[in-house]
Amino acid sequence: MVDSLKKPDFQEIRPGVKAPAKDTILTPRFYTTDFDEMAQMDISINEDELRAILEEFRADYNRHHFVRDAEFDQSWDHIDGPTRQLFVEFLERSCTAEFSGFLLYKELGRRLKDKSPLLAECFNLMSRDEARHAGFLNKAMSDFNLQLDLGFLTKSKKYTFFKPKFIFYATYLSEKIGYWRYITIYRHLESHPENQIYPIFRFFENWCQDENRHGDFFSAIMKTQPDIVTDWKAKLWCRFFLLSVFATMYLNDLQRKDFYAAIGLNARDYDIEVIEKTNETAGRVFPVILNVEHPDFVKRLDVAAAANAKLSAVSESQQPAPLKFLSKLPHIATIGWQIASLYFMKPIDMVAKRGEVY
Repeated sequence: MVDSLKKPDFQEIRPGVKAPAKDTILTPRFYTTDFDEMAQMDISINEDELRAILEEFRADYNRHHFVRDAEFDQSWDHIDGPTRQLFVEFLERSCTAEFSGFLLYKELGRRLKDKSPLLAECFNLMSRDEARHAGFLNKAMSDFNLQLDLGFLTKSKKYTFFKPKFIFYATYLSEKIGYWRYITIYRHLESHPENQIYPIFRFFENWCQDENRHGDFFSAIMKTQPDIVTDWKAKLWCRFFLLSVFATMYLNDLQRKDFYAAIGLNARDYDIEVIEKTNETAGRVFPVILNVEHPDFVKRLDVAAAANAKLSAVSESQQPAPLKFLSKLPHIATIGWQIASLYFMKPIDMVAKRGEVY
């Protein structure tokens, strides 16, 4: 048999249950925060918008959407070899990211219940959405004879502490970039149905509307805390989180470009479009955005992605550990230099562009 047609071997913690991917700087994270600080926030200056968003959450537009239909009931063995491995990795990463949101939002809903009922209900309803997404993705993995043990993941995954304002930056961007990723794939496959190799993509249009509403919620919260989106420190942090989200996606996706090729997309072109759209969207609330159309922006991401590919090759090599560590250093330095250069590239001042006065 040709090697590329063999089914990939995945590490399992028990039969049919995939071992979680190893934590790296590019893998989805689980978060926790200062719940007391969040409970003490004064949200009165934008409470009307938050209540309007709450009504949208209560409407639960997608309550009947995430139901598997007859198209799933078939063998998926024809998705094989490297494509199968990349597809399972895509489902795992997506499931882990959605489950991370569920855990954070559920805990926020529980902790804020008595001190900030409005925010608590919003977080609980968002956790409902994320649970559906994670469950749907995990069920999709079972079509490839694997699933994640989400209970095991809850206990075994490391949690990253972020102060509330950093949670807002990170989750806002996560939800908005999720929207643009899903809708871009959906529109592409709507135009090229011959590339729709698996039915989950048909669900992306409604799915991404959940992501969009969640992002709008975090935008509304940030507007209740003016310092989060106005002072000089906010400008530095917004640049940092924008660049972190964009670079992480770019390095991950170019490393898995064969997955996107399997659905008829060029990973690089896809990421550039998603970055431009997400950056533009962030400009509606962030005080600055990145100059992603500068000719050096993508060039530097390309250099970082090439170094990341070499870094991965070293990690998978059979070199002794000390030699492997030394072999990694030049590639780590290259990535670090390119990201630092992108961070210090002059941003676009959106406060001046929007004509806002504080």
